[in-house]
Formats: sequence, C-alpha cells, structure tokens
Amino acid sequence: MSMQVIRWNELADIKDELAQRDWFMGTSGNLSIKVDNDPLTFLVTASGKDKRKRTDEDFLLVDCKGQPAGETALKPSAETLLHVEVYNRTDAGCCLHVHTVENNVISEIYGDEGKVVFKRQELIKAFGKWEEDAELTVPIIHNFADIPTLARDFAKHVKDDWGAVLIRNHGITVWGRNGFEAKKMLEACEFLFRYEIMLSQYKTLPKSYQTVK
Repeated sequence: MSMQVIRWNELADIKDELAQRDWFMGTSGNLSIKVDNDPLTFLVTASGKDKRKRTDEDFLLVDCKGQPAGETALKPSAETLLHVEVYNRTDAGCCLHVHTVENNVISEIYGDEGKVVFKRQELIKAFGKWEEDAELTVPIIHNFADIPTLARDFAKHVKDDWGAVLIRNHGITVWGRNGFEAKKMLEACEFLFRYEIMLSQYKTLPKSYQTVK
C-alpha cells in the first residue's frame, strides 16, 4: 500500500470523527496531512465538498506551493496556503481547520487583545504543558479576505511543529507532528473554548443562582 493511500485513509478517518462532532457546517473547514518531505507533497480537502460524507474526491495531492501535484478537476481548499506555511516552516505532519460556534465566539470576545490565555486547566496538557502553573496562549489574528495576506499574518505564529491559531470570527487552525497529535490539540482547544464561554455565562448569573463559589 502506497504512503499516499495510507495517509488518505488516515485523514479520511479524522474527517469522519470531526464530522460526527458536527464541526463542518456548510462545507466549512479544511484538513491536510503530509505525504512526503522531498519533494513536499500533502493531501488537502477539495473545495466545496460536503465533509460529512466520505467519497473518492474528498482530497487531492498538492505541492509545496499548494498547487495540484497532478492532473485533476478538483480545486484545493481556498485556505490551502495556511497549510503550506505550516509544512514549509515546520516538521508538522497534519493540519486541521474547523469553524465552530465556540471558537468563533471566543475569537470575538478576545479579538481586541489578540490572544486568549488559559491557565489552571487540565486540558492544556494536550500541548505538552505539564507544569502546575503552565499557561496556553492561542493567538487571534484578523480575518483577512485576501488569502495570501491571511497566510502571511498566520505565518508569524507558525514556529513549532505543533500549535494553534484562531482567526477572528472564522475558525481555528491547529497543527501537530501527526494526525493523532493535531486532533488531540483541536479537541482540547474546543473543550477550553466551550468551558470559557460557559464559565463567563455562569459569572453573570445573579448570586442566588450560583450554587458553587
């Protein structure tokens, strides 16, 4: 079995799992997984596909510039350039981008600050932060309509083989050394976003409704 087929099946399984969480509303989101380093090629979701279904046209192979690596009628996701920045700048093996209500709300609440910081949270261990006083900072960047401009701004925060960046009112992009790691960090981020929103709602309740201090 070729490496491309192996990676295709791995990415398809990840897509199925995220689809079960209903994280692909309106064909949104894009996923990719590295196939080869030399030359760099990776599979990325085809534009405009219903990611809740599994088909033979879900992904296409692209090169280091995000262009199709062979003849195909498929078009790579409009945001493939963000994945290009990840693979050209790091040794990451997988990159995931999803739009959820929670990550959009968090990006708007903290958008003016340009980041959201989590501490004293068990789930930040998904990012390898095990110290008791550890903090996880997720940058928030502007949602530029021009994708090359968005990719350049995004690239400023791509420094390690794993990481996460929120695009304001757009979604989150997470990358890791392999598919398992990227999915783990994405799940952790979405948990933290939901927790933060629920906690802020709780804090606005009248004292008589707050049963825990």
